[in-house]
This record gives sequence, structure tokens and C-alpha cells, in this order.
Amino acid sequence: MVSKLKTSLAALGLSTALATSMVSGAFAAAHETPLTGDLVIFSDMSNPAPRAVMEGMVARFKEMNPDLNIELTIIDREAYKTQIRNFLTANSPDVANWYAGNRMAPYVDAGLFEDISDVWEGDMSENLASTKGALTIDGKQYGVPYTYYQWGVYYRKDIYDQYGLSEPEDWETLKSNCQTLLDNGVKCFTIGTKFLWTAAGWFDYLNMRTNGFDYHMKLTAGEIPWTDEGVKKTFANWRELIDMGAYIDNHTAYSWQEALPFMLNGEAAAYLMGNFAVAPMREGGLTDDQLDYYQFPTITPDTPKGEDAPTDTFHIPSSAKNKENAKAFLKFVTSAENQTLINAGDALGQLPVNAQSSVDDDKFLKEGFDVLSNKAPGGIAQFFDRDAPAEMAKVAMEGFQEFMVRPDNIDRILDRLENARERIYK
Repeated sequence: MVSKLKTSLAALGLSTALATSMVSGAFAAAHETPLTGDLVIFSDMSNPAPRAVMEGMVARFKEMNPDLNIELTIIDREAYKTQIRNFLTANSPDVANWYAGNRMAPYVDAGLFEDISDVWEGDMSENLASTKGALTIDGKQYGVPYTYYQWGVYYRKDIYDQYGLSEPEDWETLKSNCQTLLDNGVKCFTIGTKFLWTAAGWFDYLNMRTNGFDYHMKLTAGEIPWTDEGVKKTFANWRELIDMGAYIDNHTAYSWQEALPFMLNGEAAAYLMGNFAVAPMREGGLTDDQLDYYQFPTITPDTPKGEDAPTDTFHIPSSAKNKENAKAFLKFVTSAENQTLINAGDALGQLPVNAQSSVDDDKFLKEGFDVLSNKAPGGIAQFFDRDAPAEMAKVAMEGFQEFMVRPDNIDRILDRLENARERIYK
């Protein structure tokens, strides 16, 4: 589904005076003259909360630049992934959402994303330093971040309390907790693998906890065979949960959103997911007394923990017609005030990238900030389908989903992944 609108304060029905006052000072310092002309934006922020954030940003930018004609097109998130190459090569927008890391690289290599290193000059380079590397290729920057978020295990604290369970810090405790839940008719984890990336989250954490962050990054870079003993150990650990019956049945039929009700109604006790799931869980009726979070536990002792913290980004297509207006919008997006506002608990409910921003007074954001800042000595991964090339990610994630349904196929799956590695990275 695609919705297209000419943005105006009246059309959006938004009252933005207070929000505008928060961000206009920083933006005005960088751009004193109101913009004119056009600005065309394509966005994949189609879920309700992100959509409201995107529309709000556009409305505030429009209020600062009343003579600027802004056209915003919001495209369903999954459909966007298949459409982006087409619209970057024909009738491209001026600004487009995408992702950092290897998800960005093919479009840079194809000459479809603009070098915006000049946007990063000055304070921005320092304030956004945590993600600069993920947006840099050959010393040049090709996008800007607007949010990132922690992954981890969100769980029903009331159910854990009911059965006397505590947050697991090691693999044996996680499995023991799981068995107790299963003995009482509760699945350990909900998951929807209809779209394959959810299974990739499980692989990321199991592999980083089994073999370490550096090993995981070498694997996604094609430097380690998929038939390596370390990879086999990761899948052996994963199989322990599968053989227990830890996951909900028929998960291939559900998207991640469609898997939420199993946790909301207490049929499953936990969800390995990004922090973006908190808002729909709350909207689904869970209170903060019922819902809690823990860092994925240790599997191999003395292995420094790595974490997934995907970074969402904006880019300027190389064929954009209004590049100066687009650069001004990117500077506005990355301002400390704007990132504080859009990442608040009642908006994206995620973490601002700008180091001068404030973290919202939300227990999950605070816990996530603590994990990413203080409890991830191994390193920060972008997520499997962003750290691996797109073609490798597709083949591997198909294998992850198949393994969760047919674990006896593991040798055939790993041989297929290894054949793909030899072909793709060569």
C-alpha cells in the first residue's frame, strides 16, 4: 500500500508549534534562509508510530520553510525493500529511507547514493560518531542516521514470577526456565518467520554468544566457511531449543506483528526482538509491571558479548533533483533536538544517535542504553541482513527458517550456504 500526500500543517492535522520551537534553533544556526522549491521524500516508515514520526518531521520542516513544496510518499516497509532499486534508477526522490552497513553498500557501489561527506563536516561528525563507520565507504559518507535501537529478550515478568523464574544470565538457566514454562503449558518464545529476518535475529545472538562478535563479523564478511565447526556449534545450541519445543507452532505463517498476540495473551512468555516491539506490546494491554527486558545470556563463558543495534538512515539518491534542499533536511533530521523528540517513548521509542540528545525517561530505553553503552564489550552489529551482502543474507535466512522447521536438514542447509558463500564473495 502506498499513500501519497502533499504535506501541510492543515492536511496533517498536527499542532507542531511546541515541537518546532525545540528544533528550530539548531536548524536555523546551520541554515538561516528559509528554503524554496521542491523536496520529494520516499519513506518506509509505514507502521503507525513511525509513520506519525515521519509525518511530524515533515510538518515541522515545512513550518520552518513555508515556501518549500514537500511531497512525502510512504510505502509499506516490506514492499519498499523490493522497490528501492527501481525508484533509485528512475524518477528518484530527493531523500530516501534505508539502512546502514552492507545494506547500503550495493547502492553506493552502483552509484545510486550521493556522497554527502560535506553534510558530516563540523559537529555532526563528532555527535554521530557511533554510527559514522557504518555509513562510510572508502572514507566517504553516504547517509545519516536518525535512530537506532537495542535488541534483546522482552518477557512477561508476571509469568516468570508466577513460576519462580529469574532473568537468565547463562545458557543453562535459559533452558531450565524454558523447561519450566513448557511443563506448565507456556511456550518459551513467540516468533513469526513469515518474513525471514526474525530468524536471523536468533542466529545473530546464538552465534555471537557461542563464538564471539569477531567470529560473527568474519562469517558475515565471507571469511569463515558455513561448514566450520563453530557454525555447527551455533546450530547445535539452537537445536536444543527447537527440540524442546521452545517456539510457538506454525511460526512460518506469522509476521512479527502477528506473533505478538501469543505473548499478549500469555501463550508464550518472551520475544527476542528489537525495541520497536515495545509500543505494540503496550498498546496490546501489557503494563510495564508485566513486561520486562533482559540481555541475551552468555553461552560460551568468557566470550565478550556483542549486540545487535540496527541503525536506520536517510540517503540522497545520486539522481535527486533538489540536493541542497535534501541536505538541509538531513541536517535537520540529525539535530540533537529533533532526535530527542522523535526517539521519545511516545514516538519511535528508540535511542537517538546524536550524542547531544537526551534519552527518554522510559525503562526499556534506559536498559537498552545501558546495555549498548556498558554491557557490549564485544561490539555492535547492524543485524544479519545488514552485515552480510543482500544475496548471502537471503540464502542464509531461508536456511535459518528451514532449520527451525526441519532441523534434521542441517548438513544440507550448511552445504547450500557454503556453496553460496564461495560464489557470492568470490
